[in-house]
Amino acid sequence: MESGLVTTPLPHDPTLQRKTGLSRILTRPGAGSGGLRVALVHDWLTGMRGGEKCLEVLCQAFPNATLYTLIHRKKSVSPHIEALRIRTSPLQWIPGVHRHYRKLLPIMPLAARSWRPQSFDLVVSLSHCVAKSVRVPPGVPHVCYCFTPMRYAWHGRDAYLETWSDRPTQRRLASWLLDRLRDWDRDTAGGVTHFVAISQTVRQRIKECYGRESEVIPPPVDTAYYTPDPIQRPRESFYLVVSALVAYKRIEQAVKACQILKRRLIVIGEGPERRRLSTIAGPDVSFLGWQPDAVIRDHYRRCQALLFPGEEDFGIVPVEAMACSAPVIALDKGGVAETVTPQTGFLYPEASPEGLAEAIQLWESQGRQRYDPARARQVAEDHALPIFRERVLQLLESVTSRKHPDPSPARSPHIRVGTP
Repeated sequence: MESGLVTTPLPHDPTLQRKTGLSRILTRPGAGSGGLRVALVHDWLTGMRGGEKCLEVLCQAFPNATLYTLIHRKKSVSPHIEALRIRTSPLQWIPGVHRHYRKLLPIMPLAARSWRPQSFDLVVSLSHCVAKSVRVPPGVPHVCYCFTPMRYAWHGRDAYLETWSDRPTQRRLASWLLDRLRDWDRDTAGGVTHFVAISQTVRQRIKECYGRESEVIPPPVDTAYYTPDPIQRPRESFYLVVSALVAYKRIEQAVKACQILKRRLIVIGEGPERRRLSTIAGPDVSFLGWQPDAVIRDHYRRCQALLFPGEEDFGIVPVEAMACSAPVIALDKGGVAETVTPQTGFLYPEASPEGLAEAIQLWESQGRQRYDPARARQVAEDHALPIFRERVLQLLESVTSRKHPDPSPARSPHIRVGTP
């Protein structure tokens, strides 16, 4: 039998298949039948966020892959991810690591050295921290799907150091440490044969930080699940935030902006900033913690608009909101500026509570007139999960069949993409 890539088919949808050519993708043969031997690498597995949704697609495509990660909190990710052979690092055995792993940033590079994938034809890392540093045998292609260069060492550096603002000695030590991590991160980029960026914003960062070119494949949005309200109820008066509650997301600015305007705000998400945000929030702000997808979708369908004050690498949440025909009010920086337009929401320039408050007022007085819910939905459909799946698999086919330029020639079987 000819060796080839095999994937588990998505649910049948003739419309999507015509749009993306999914009918040409094969199902994967079992072990020992000549299938591609794949290793996946992900920073950590502690919950289903945007990065894990990208990983899930690859886990469905390669159900016999081995997955390497720093730590794994069991049952915290989807069944498709949990079903893989998961190999963790020594950090897994530290008591309480699932709650405090972010504090272990200084030793994560050392822990990542325990990843030694052998006897694989292809390695795919999904990285915003250390995953791309995985050591790959010579001749084996290493495709890095890069969410951003190591966040805390590069573009998230200032936000990270802000958490030490009241402790100058620790701040200086943290700054020195981030300098060392930046050097290490730049050096490990040499082990990647192909970079893939999640947005034009990240593509530029990869160029600036690593001096490397990359292809852009935006992450997937489940537009079959996130859909407009089927009974088209009028939108309610509350504004919405859906986010991990960490410093660089700038959720504090959304809280303060709604306090300035006395607007109702609902925050869905959890994280280390939760307690502090609760202490500064007024009576118009409600914190719901992590919620299931059904609750998030319901709020997308009912909110006045989604508020997005952070500078994000891509911004899956805004596109999910647009899939539900919700307007998005977002900072005009990062990947979200590539999807939000005057027809789908409102972009504002100043990263401050006052800047967001002014944007909300301008949206209420002017922005609604230009908003087109059908256009918002179309933007989301352009990022549908089957489109992401097809583009990623075509890239891997090109890489492993040596059709794609590669500074380190691959030593792997040909991927076959065709009609089963």
